[in-house]
Amino acid sequence: NEEFKGWDPFDGLNSRIFKNLPINKSRFLRLAFIQFFKKSPINLRKPALVSKGYNPKALGLFLSGYCNLSKTFPNENYKKEILFFVDLIEKKQSKGWSGMCWGYNFDWQARAFFHPAFTPTVVSTSFVGSALLDAYEITGEKKLLEWSRSACNFILQDLNKTPDSGGNFAFSYSPLDKSQIFNASLLGAKLLAKVYSHTKENLLGESAKKAVHYCINHQAKDGSWVYGTLPHHQWIDSFHTGYNLECLSEYQNNTGDLDYEKNILSGTGFYLNNFFGEDGLPKYYSDKSFPQDIHAPAQLVVTLFRLGILKRERLIAEKVLLWTINNMQDKKKGYFYFQKNKLFTNKISYMRWSQAWMFYALSLYLLEFKS
Repeated sequence: NEEFKGWDPFDGLNSRIFKNLPINKSRFLRLAFIQFFKKSPINLRKPALVSKGYNPKALGLFLSGYCNLSKTFPNENYKKEILFFVDLIEKKQSKGWSGMCWGYNFDWQARAFFHPAFTPTVVSTSFVGSALLDAYEITGEKKLLEWSRSACNFILQDLNKTPDSGGNFAFSYSPLDKSQIFNASLLGAKLLAKVYSHTKENLLGESAKKAVHYCINHQAKDGSWVYGTLPHHQWIDSFHTGYNLECLSEYQNNTGDLDYEKNILSGTGFYLNNFFGEDGLPKYYSDKSFPQDIHAPAQLVVTLFRLGILKRERLIAEKVLLWTINNMQDKKKGYFYFQKNKLFTNKISYMRWSQAWMFYALSLYLLEFKS
């Protein structure tokens, strides 16, 4: 009904009112404005003149989800949806870089950097590139493999690389920063590995290996990872941990390199033992019950599926999904809420963060248990 357009937790700077105020030049006020919009349970986007739009990462998630549905329930209508998203993804690419790439449809101020709208990132590009490979496997359209290979050029040539003493490196989040964020760098490695499985180019496999090894060197003894290397990145959360495990598993599956099996087992143990309650409650942080964020239960299904253990861990997956449906899905409209906090529930519908992720996760669940 929304035509796949929507708002985002971080889209406050798309406000046409804020854009016309002189304070929009202030890094601090941009950051404060975004956080205010994100944390407010009252949706202020209409009065602030923030329009709904297409988010390229959401388009990638929806594309992968419809590919999963096409595999589960072969249907020409699903193929039409696949072509619809492929067309949109081509139109929404960020131009002027070494390869095809994608970013978010809003200005984004983080503590470490500022990204104007559609600044390409390794995260968006990895999800879109992987979705294009999913579509390639269904349609056989060679251009989709070529687009994913082109995205590898962006990762290898436009992102900054931070080396370590062993010759490994981390990919930056975007071409505009030099951050070392482990899940982001691993997502870049994941796409390189997935394309490598089709093209067998040594450059792709070797670069993915170096990025993986850099992040492995930063895994804690208990199997966990903090978010990144900067002082304000020293938290451990559920879905980024899930990203790391998913990417490591995808790297192994697509390259045949099994050097990191012990790291995956250790990380998986930490993940399952620290982020999900006995009643299925999904936690954001390993040491706190609140908030419950919709991204955490969605990523659980994705992680278990990519690790190849969703059937084995079906009990925890079903507990978490049922808790999520009972506590975070709107009973009348069907959309999923953003977050449950100790004092209130943020029921704003976000297309990328909430709907695309839960759609993608549930499509993988159906794919796994179709028989």
